[in-house]
Amino acid sequence: MPYGVLGPTLAGPAVAAGGARLRALLARLLLDAGRVVPLPRLIDDLYGDTPPAGAVNAVQSNVSRLRREVPIAYDGSGYRLEVEPGEVDVHRFARLAAEGRSALRSGDFASAESRLSEALALWRGEALADVRAAPFAPAAADRLEEQRRRAVEDSIEAQLHLRPSADAVDDLRALLAAAPLREHTWALLMRSLVAGGRPAEALAAFEEARRVLSDELGADPSAELSAVHTAVLRGPLTPVPPRSRLPAQLTSFVERDELARTAESLRSARLVTLVGPGGAGKTRLSLEVAARHPGEACLVELAGTGPDDVPRAVLDALGLRDTGLLDRSAGPDALDRLLAALSTRELLLVLDNCEHLLGAAAALAGRLLGACPGLRVLATSREPLGVTGEVRVPVAGLPTEAGMRLFAERGAAAAGFALAAADEAAVRQIVRTLDGLPLALELAAARLPVLPVDELARRVGDRFRVLSRGSSTAADRHRTLWNLVAWSWDLLTTREQLLAQRFTVFRGGAGLDAIEEVCGLGDDTLDALDGLVGKSLIERDGSRYRMLSTIRAFCAAQGPPPSEDHALFFLELARTADAHLRGPDQLTWLDRLDADRDNLHAAVRHGSAEVALRLVAALSFYWWLRGARGEAQALARELLDRAGPSAPPGLAEEHVLCRLNAGLPTPLDAAEHPARFLQTLGRPPAQPFLLYLSAFAAGPPESSHEDVIAMQERLRARLRGSPWSEALASIGSGWIALFHDDQAWAGREFARALVGFQALGERWGMMLAQSGLAELATARGDHRAARLPMDEALRLAAELRSQVDLAEMLRSRAEARMLGDDPAGAAGDFSESMALATACGATEVVASARLGQARLALRRGDHTTARGLALSALAECPTGWYTADGVRLTIKLTLGHAAEAAGDRYEAAHWFRQVTTEATGLDATAVTAEAAAALAALEAGPAP
Repeated sequence: MPYGVLGPTLAGPAVAAGGARLRALLARLLLDAGRVVPLPRLIDDLYGDTPPAGAVNAVQSNVSRLRREVPIAYDGSGYRLEVEPGEVDVHRFARLAAEGRSALRSGDFASAESRLSEALALWRGEALADVRAAPFAPAAADRLEEQRRRAVEDSIEAQLHLRPSADAVDDLRALLAAAPLREHTWALLMRSLVAGGRPAEALAAFEEARRVLSDELGADPSAELSAVHTAVLRGPLTPVPPRSRLPAQLTSFVERDELARTAESLRSARLVTLVGPGGAGKTRLSLEVAARHPGEACLVELAGTGPDDVPRAVLDALGLRDTGLLDRSAGPDALDRLLAALSTRELLLVLDNCEHLLGAAAALAGRLLGACPGLRVLATSREPLGVTGEVRVPVAGLPTEAGMRLFAERGAAAAGFALAAADEAAVRQIVRTLDGLPLALELAAARLPVLPVDELARRVGDRFRVLSRGSSTAADRHRTLWNLVAWSWDLLTTREQLLAQRFTVFRGGAGLDAIEEVCGLGDDTLDALDGLVGKSLIERDGSRYRMLSTIRAFCAAQGPPPSEDHALFFLELARTADAHLRGPDQLTWLDRLDADRDNLHAAVRHGSAEVALRLVAALSFYWWLRGARGEAQALARELLDRAGPSAPPGLAEEHVLCRLNAGLPTPLDAAEHPARFLQTLGRPPAQPFLLYLSAFAAGPPESSHEDVIAMQERLRARLRGSPWSEALASIGSGWIALFHDDQAWAGREFARALVGFQALGERWGMMLAQSGLAELATARGDHRAARLPMDEALRLAAELRSQVDLAEMLRSRAEARMLGDDPAGAAGDFSESMALATACGATEVVASARLGQARLALRRGDHTTARGLALSALAECPTGWYTADGVRLTIKLTLGHAAEAAGDRYEAAHWFRQVTTEATGLDATAVTAEAAAALAALEAGPAP
């Protein structure tokens, strides 16, 4: 290739001459060959965040020098390398790799192998090898390396179809060494081993993959890996489609031209938006495209989401929670976690119903696409998102023949309707009158049990005269849908109308028991609900019922919802569940609350202040277990604005819990702190989790050892009669004892807590107790003894589905292994912790694991590597919250030791001094003491 960046930079047949800055400029222009790169972006990419004062002149000078070798044009805003993308190796590689993958998916394995082999042959070494110091280069090189890995996988898969053999085993193992969580690579390795007559090794590879996935993600092998494993045992291997997070569809899909257009657009573009009026079938079309997509796909429903909550909605849809169980502070924001979790993932993300939060959806899509090279976004909206690179696919009504087919299929399901020749004219009239809008046609078909088709055709003409005029004059699309649903509403019975109106109080659907209790129709509920389901106004999804958002908006305007009845029902559910969360049925009730999470939160927002305060109290432990600290804080703060600063009569404890969930700053008068409320009780709190929240807010007491013991004993006396509270109090006593270095007391308290929680069958408490015992063993220097309780804590965290806690506990186990002279085991655990935390977007755990790697390097005498790792950890560690600030102190202590090992006394003193001046709290005593001793030794030593 005449030009290239897949190795040393090429400008013609030879490696580019000139200095590093000149080669970096050429490489940057080559990445966008044929396109204008704005001058400000060039400066940022070449000089970073702090360009020199003469950066513009420097770029212009280097461009002038480059023009002697390559054609460069300036259009007034930036520079363009005037060469065809096909002349640049990176663009030719991308095209060939895409063609190869497309051929592979279509079954043309020979063409796939040819294209992919040609693509991979373009690589002459590491991408951007001679310009890695440029600010833009590392991220670009990482993206290109990820594309190369995918191309290698595709090439090997094509070869396995054409010439099954074990020739690629070494290449696959090399890929896995760099990226051990790539399940498709494991599957290819197993297939390659079987093709080479080595099934026993294939089974061993499966077990290794299962171990890696379990240790790092707490997850089982994917469907593809499991199917290959089964095939090794039973016979021929067959591929299994990747997993997806898409809802099952309850009706058939009528083929339409936009389906092929959308799928084709997604092959070449990374952002495709289905644009059209409400009711045009954009959501169903997007789900059909996603279901046929060859990779992983996930639906994010944005209809009930506000502009500030779009990143969290995506996190929820992907199954990623805010925080882990052991740390409930603010943590990194949802967008940062999302960027971290999707940075190396191949995924089609369907963002549905973007029109009411266009700016927020567009901003999120732009950020994700810019940072996550394996991501594609399919959006549905009444307006384009307006993001650079967006491809718009208009979605209008169905053509007449397709609309007739849809009407007939829905009519057959609703009333056994069969389209006869005598009915064709009436059906054609219905389709044309309704502009072929799928939602309108489905609602019309739902009336066939009531109206004959010819009468339906006559009524459609009369009822939608406004709709026809609105369509021809580009009237407001929402008014068109309003008229459509109003016509459907007119055909409901009085009881059906009443149920439809009251059903709108639910968020995210509801079960039959909630509908019967809240909607107040008594014995008529089941018949009215059956009528609404039969007429497609309400859908049944398993044991739950839901209403389309457009229909819900219309029905909600017909009268006030029964908000207080709704809040009271879900208060009772929350109270019932809360009691079970502290026992053996914990997992079952967590799932039960998960199903009604939106309803519970709506009840907090819309119930009376008194009911809402009781709900916050009942949900406190659930929020903690599910890592929903951010949501709890927002809801509690909204409620405090309504309830006021003082507790209503009889609700003092509930008000305190609300303040603790809100995370308000401590009042100036320490006696008013919510955590002090517990000291006024002569009985166990009605909500036992108040004990934990109070301790978390107040922090470890700084009294003398004897005073603390007496304080804990007085607390224990007040808690008698509440076994869960007594066990939790022992957890707090154990940690306080550790802070005071009273290991005997700590051991007794953690053991007592474990016995108490085991008797109750409560996993979260057992996890805390086992983690405390592991920390105690580590403090004693008995690192072997720490393994068993830590492994048990890891198992319990996995049962609770807390990936962040798995990452944190792996990091903790790595610390124990490092102190126990097992550097290889520690390195493995730190690496696994970092990979898992990165996938979860838990940046504070990533920083902590990287700090562990730095300490390992320092222990083996490599102070240069230790300093680099510690500086990286400091840069990525968040600030301003409890756990992260403790990590930052330890990072600075490690930087001081690294500087000391390198002989740089001034830098060492700088870091040690920062630790001694910034550290606060009883739990920072050890770090502060170590830094102070090191600083004193430096100051007492001879001058350099």
